[in-house]
Amino acid sequence: MLREITNVRQIAGDGRRRWFRDEYFDLIVWYSEDGMLTGFQLCYDRQGHERAFTWGTGHGCVHVEMDDGELPGHSKMAPVLRESSTAPEEGIQKRFLEGSLELNDRAIVRIVYEAVDACCSQFAGVLVEKGSRWGAFGHARGRS
Repeated sequence: MLREITNVRQIAGDGRRRWFRDEYFDLIVWYSEDGMLTGFQLCYDRQGHERAFTWGTGHGCVHVEMDDGELPGHSKMAPVLRESSTAPEEGIQKRFLEGSLELNDRAIVRIVYEAVDACCSQFAGVLVEKGSRWGAFGHARGRS
C-alpha cells in the first residue's frame, strides 16, 4: 500500500512536493504555491523494468521508461527517463487503485487514475493508428 513519506525535501520556488511509496510504486505530486496540484510522476515496477507516467498541467501525460545508462564496453552513464516505445503495463490503473486504497487524499487518487487511464488509452490508440499487430485487440496487451 502506498504510504506518504514525511519530511520530503522541498525546493524553493518549486511549490510543495509530496511523495508516496510502496514496493511497486513511487508517486511524487507537485503543488503550486496556492495549493493547486500541478503535476505528478507515478513510477512503477521499480525493481524490474522501471517505467513512469509523468503528467503536468498544460502538457498532459506521457509514458516514459528508465534508461539505466548501461552500454556494454563503456563506463556507466547516469540513468535518464526517455519516452517509452513499449505499452504501459496492462492493468496498471487497477493496480494503482489497489495500492492507493489507504491514501486519505482521494483527489490525488482520482487525478492520477484518470491521467494514467487516458495515457494508456492514448497509447493504445497510437498502436491501432500505426497498424500494430495488437490493434485488433484495441490495446497493446503489455507487449512491445
